[in-house]
Amino acid sequence: MDAKPRVTVSRAEQPHDLVANWAHCDRISLPGYPDETEDAAQRTGIRRTSAFILTRKGMLVAQISDPHVLAPGKLFHAPEKAVPRGAGPNWSRIDTAACLARAVVELNALAPRPDVAVVTGDLVEHGSTAEYEHLRVLLATLVMPFFVIPGNNDSREGMREAFGSEGYLPRAGFLHYAIEQDPLRIVALDTHIPGEHGGLPCAERLAWFDSALAAAPKLPTVVLMHHPAFATGIAHMDRYGLRDTAAFGEIVSRNRQIECILCGRLHRAIDRRFAGTVAGTAPSTAHQVLLDLEPEAPL
Repeated sequence: MDAKPRVTVSRAEQPHDLVANWAHCDRISLPGYPDETEDAAQRTGIRRTSAFILTRKGMLVAQISDPHVLAPGKLFHAPEKAVPRGAGPNWSRIDTAACLARAVVELNALAPRPDVAVVTGDLVEHGSTAEYEHLRVLLATLVMPFFVIPGNNDSREGMREAFGSEGYLPRAGFLHYAIEQDPLRIVALDTHIPGEHGGLPCAERLAWFDSALAAAPKLPTVVLMHHPAFATGIAHMDRYGLRDTAAFGEIVSRNRQIECILCGRLHRAIDRRFAGTVAGTAPSTAHQVLLDLEPEAPL
């Protein structure tokens, strides 16, 4: 049920070379890496999706998402409607912390090793101090630098308490930030709305996002956000998606340095062209969402 990390690989000679070609193919083949179909990616959780580069120095960005960690000893209980017909009695009881621990082991064992890891939201299930402490201990075993962003289940104050000492999270307000990670820039956008499932890049957040991108228009950039800015076709997830995607997309379309947008939320891998770049969601490190395109399909 749990998924291995998704990996973004930079292996192109010029920016956008692979991105431009990828929109027209069913799989990607990169030198030194196996071909991967959508089925294989969903099964393993590893997506060599991407594709950007600008210098001879490549960079690997590993994305994990939606670990939904609980306090020690607690198990995640999947909604009743999400349990497949004929599933065993313990199918819906998920040790999300153990799933994340296995994902961390997989990340640390990857060869070549990723330069950086990102965790795109829904870090914990209830936003409690005990959950964030448990998460911090699990992520501390990563051997590469990592960066986190909030999802709809998260608490900004809880994240600051757990990860504020790392130095990249703002001390107040929204949890967005920009990091120079040579040869790449990471811009993280906070889409969290307290108490709601959906996300919002409000006017203040969009202004920050626009300004952050304008500060380095020639430096290749990866954007991190929890809520995808595109419809996925999975109705029950799209109902609680990102609001005001048009304004967000307009900013993205003006900033050609954006190589890709890495999102969470969906608990499965879906990628598409968006506003002149590539946007995609990663599987959860724990439980996945079925690809059912019927309007009233269960989770």
